Amino acid sequence: GELASWLYDLFERLGLDVNFRNQLTKGCFLEISSSSIQNKESKTEKDLVHTFMQRLLRIDYTAKHLSVKTEGTIPKSKHTAGKGSFVAFLKKKAGNKENKPTQVHPLDVQMAVFLCSDAFLQQIMVTKLSQCQYAVPLLVPNPFTGDIEFPLWTMRQIYKYWKTTDTSGRVISKTLPIYKAQTPMVTFFRIGSISSSKSQLMNRLINEKHDTFFHRDCPGSSRERLLMDGVVEIAWYLPSGKSTDHFSDCVAFCNLHGDSSINETQRKILTEMSSVNVALLPRLDENDNNMVIVNELCENSKPLIIVLTDDEDENDDDDAVCEIGERKYRVSLKGRNQSDVSVALRGVIKNCLSEQPVTFCLEKIAEHSEMKVDENSEDCQRGKEAAQEMMRFLKTEDPSAVKEKYLPCQGKLWHDWSQKNKDLRRLKSDNLELEKGEKEKELRKIRRKQLACGFSELMKLFVGSLRSLSDSEKMYFLKWMTILLDDFTSDTLSISNKLNGATFGLEHILREMGQIYEASVSERREDRVKDGDLSYLPELAAELMISGHQMELMDGDAAHVPLVWVSAVLDKVIRKLGDQRVFVLSVLGIQSSGKSTMLNAMFGLQFAVSAGRCTRGAFMQLVKVSEEMKGELKFDYILVVDTEGLRALELAGKDTLHHDNELATFVVGLGNMTLINIFGENPSEMQDILQIVVQAFMRMKKVRLDPSCVFVHQNVTDVAAGEKNMEGRRRLQDRLDEMTKLAAKDEVYDAESFSDVIAFNVQKDVKYFSQLWQGSPPMAPPNPRYSENVQELKRDIVSRASKTNCMKLSQFQQRVKDLWEALLNENFVFIWAPLSFD
Repeated sequence: GELASWLYDLFERLGLDVNFRNQLTKGCFLEISSSSIQNKESKTEKDLVHTFMQRLLRIDYTAKHLSVKTEGTIPKSKHTAGKGSFVAFLKKKAGNKENKPTQVHPLDVQMAVFLCSDAFLQQIMVTKLSQCQYAVPLLVPNPFTGDIEFPLWTMRQIYKYWKTTDTSGRVISKTLPIYKAQTPMVTFFRIGSISSSKSQLMNRLINEKHDTFFHRDCPGSSRERLLMDGVVEIAWYLPSGKSTDHFSDCVAFCNLHGDSSINETQRKILTEMSSVNVALLPRLDENDNNMVIVNELCENSKPLIIVLTDDEDENDDDDAVCEIGERKYRVSLKGRNQSDVSVALRGVIKNCLSEQPVTFCLEKIAEHSEMKVDENSEDCQRGKEAAQEMMRFLKTEDPSAVKEKYLPCQGKLWHDWSQKNKDLRRLKSDNLELEKGEKEKELRKIRRKQLACGFSELMKLFVGSLRSLSDSEKMYFLKWMTILLDDFTSDTLSISNKLNGATFGLEHILREMGQIYEASVSERREDRVKDGDLSYLPELAAELMISGHQMELMDGDAAHVPLVWVSAVLDKVIRKLGDQRVFVLSVLGIQSSGKSTMLNAMFGLQFAVSAGRCTRGAFMQLVKVSEEMKGELKFDYILVVDTEGLRALELAGKDTLHHDNELATFVVGLGNMTLINIFGENPSEMQDILQIVVQAFMRMKKVRLDPSCVFVHQNVTDVAAGEKNMEGRRRLQDRLDEMTKLAAKDEVYDAESFSDVIAFNVQKDVKYFSQLWQGSPPMAPPNPRYSENVQELKRDIVSRASKTNCMKLSQFQQRVKDLWEALLNENFVFIWAPLSFD
């Protein structure tokens, strides 16, 4: 059919192309561009999409407070026209209204981008909306196709955390992907047109401090909403296990936008699945056609609350709520105090929920035939089937044994190889040649064992899928693998204490690919020909890296860099992209210091932040610079080198400290700039990381590498206090100088202060970050100040980067080799006596 002209008009105003459906990708918004660095207000309607997406990606909930900044809106003076003209002027103004379109509604910006995005960008959008504690789309009528769509795929990465109290009064914590949660559902819809806001009423029930559902009085809201009619949004109430909780367990709240007498399919699906239905209408009027719907609802066995918005209730003087049948209630809003009504309404809902254990689960909705489920697309299904095929092997296994069985090349064999390879470089015997020959023989023996293991069934499937699937299927396949593996390990983490054995992620599978490749290369002899050439392995890894996946640089479990593999992967990256210029940003921080959250907000990266992840090591990831920026920045990519989990001293034995030190030295040496992330103001934790960092920079100085560093203090209470920051800076400077003197003895190096080791300015190179949450989790939204801090830091990094001589990828590749060789040969002497401070 003919598409409505308003639709064309809206898309044109936003600079989106109607024929461009499902074509926007994460690449459009994740690259470093002027719009992702500047924090400008939108000047024109065409800026709105970028403003919205950039704020959303850095979890800034003001993303929805959208309006176009118009310059100079001072009304011109009209008082010269004589008496009586003011009224005429007002009338004339009112008459002009019709022809001027109102400003675009923020929810229309959101839905227009959503409709134009591919499934992967949609998933990122929804994950971020949910992190901002906003409701997310549950059912979406597609104006282009007329289908009602259920975007289940987009919700697969939403994790929620809450605390509930069991029957014996113990507080239990729950963390799970929301698609697995079995929760009651409370559905709100209106019948006819009403005078008060349904979304606002819902917000007061769920979270008085934050607009979970966007409503008419939110900043930027406007009269006309074009794309929200018939959309159902869902949000979750999450208790914190305290007496102040409104509900004692997780509850889903659904909001059907628009008149539900028209959006009948959505209304029917929801009322059937929900535990409690809440219908808003102006008044009960026997002659109204809408009474048919009300009667239907009354006859249904589900609890029903009818909220009358425009009807003054004569019968009951004081009670906002009156019972009109079995588990059927009536609530009047008019002339009552709104918070009192909310409290009463909450009471009724709690009461209804307590006696009816009906729960629903997101995946169940997909069984309704009246709607189109996004996961039924062919690419998604193929990717999912390939991932499930792999999981078949794991399902029957004890997770801690899985790795040994299916990833044989990386366990004991690779650990032994790494250890022997280190010993080889550090021989201390009288007969060096002989011992060297012995060690090399042992190394070859291990490589042969690895070769003999070859591809496990699991690895055959994995590599086979990567080679045979189309690009889009492959992206689905990898996402499904992540989802299913998370699922697999989280079920078992609760049981298993052998944490490290139980962590099983995509990174381990890629690590196995690397080991299979390394073993095959080390045995390059005639017999290799019949084995077939494995050079397609680094090629597969290079494709992943180019599409934004992270690649392991240093395996933190074996504390080793698989140089042959890393080099081969970078070779293929260079062959595919050209020898691009990169600015290398290294990031260090103690485990759980909010580092991944910061990188995700800064570059929209997808570093794993889910529960129970403890993969240690260094990973690299490419962030693209947009074409327009390449000229002024002098580089093509930021290469982020992230370290996972330096251990705080109390968790670490002697050897982990040694590993951490090695890891830090390696990462600091690679970076043009190192970000050092410190969480909170705990001196001993700071102490550990500073000690490691000072020593690492000192070693760089010795080998004449010249990186810069920036400290980020996260979670600093009351950031505004300037004197406190001055005091904090002074303390940090003293600490660093003290560490430098101590390390200088160890390293036999002449330095009195930290600035002797590295160009460091305590005013410019220390950043203070606000707390991430505004209020107390699990219902608190992220603090907009936090995302401002992230944005300022990103601008600062990019501006410093533009003044740096960046490396080519080939130079980076060489630097990885040189540094690792240096570490192996212990040119850098590690003397470890943990320093003690009071």
